[in-house]
Amino acid sequence: MRVVVIGGSGHVGSYLVPELIEAGHRVTLVSRAMRKPYFEHPAWDDVETVVADREAEDRQGTFGRRVAGLQPDAVVDMICYAPASARLLADALKGRVGHLLHCGTIWVHGPSREVPTEESAPRNPFGEYGIQKAAIEALLLAEARQDGFPVTILHPGHIVGPGWAPVNPAGHFNPSVFARLAHGETLALPNLGMETLHHVHAADVAQAFLAALGNREAAIGEAFHVVSPTALTLRGYAEAMAEWFGQPARLRFLPWEEWKQTVTPEDADQTWDHIAHSPNCSIEKARRILGYQPKFRSLAAVQEAVRWLIEHGRVDAAIPCS
Repeated sequence: MRVVVIGGSGHVGSYLVPELIEAGHRVTLVSRAMRKPYFEHPAWDDVETVVADREAEDRQGTFGRRVAGLQPDAVVDMICYAPASARLLADALKGRVGHLLHCGTIWVHGPSREVPTEESAPRNPFGEYGIQKAAIEALLLAEARQDGFPVTILHPGHIVGPGWAPVNPAGHFNPSVFARLAHGETLALPNLGMETLHHVHAADVAQAFLAALGNREAAIGEAFHVVSPTALTLRGYAEAMAEWFGQPARLRFLPWEEWKQTVTPEDADQTWDHIAHSPNCSIEKARRILGYQPKFRSLAAVQEAVRWLIEHGRVDAAIPCS
């Protein structure tokens, strides 16, 4: 099968593209620049790369036609963030592709009503990212229902893996939080630390895309959550990471307005986005229909990422033996 991956050199694509090659698919990567993937792999030698600026070509109305012209059997779209862009690609691929797989986000739900949140839960997104992604989902699934357009949407949680900083127990991306826990220092958390994060290892997101490709008939017209088996509370996450470093968890809890004064405005904005969503999503549908079985629980995924940060000098800590 010829698979075109749009934006395939990022977090998930670094795992997905080699697995597609090893599964016997012919892969064409469409990317804005000749960016290296996060990890070297011999399979990348067999990948065809097409350089294209999606945003510029969407303005000209040519990007979708460019992708369709590659004559793919399936298209994996990792970097669509606007409904107009999704519309242009879908229109160009109608009748010309067997499967479009779109990377969404669990933030299409907005705040949780019942947990774990199922895919059928109401969509009440907030913030530009969640609102735009929910609109894309609605557009593509309407095309599937009305015209039989062969689309599947996969909604990852907080993607994590070696090579970049994960969302930390304070709800932002500053890796110094892990250093504080590693050295047994006191860490302040907002409120009572009971808001939640739901991570997923990039390799498990890649697994879900492969599973959807392999279960095309069952996957078409559906949306799936792609997360680890369970979410983490901020407090539980901090306690577990301190234990991993062999330290007691020294935590204090501050009301939001007081807590946000202890961090930079950027960190505070990131934390607010995460705790206001507090995702906790079910993967039963993906398990049942796709056979999705995540290899990493949240903590294991985060710990692999933090180990990489320590090895590369981005977190001042000793590498735990475990």
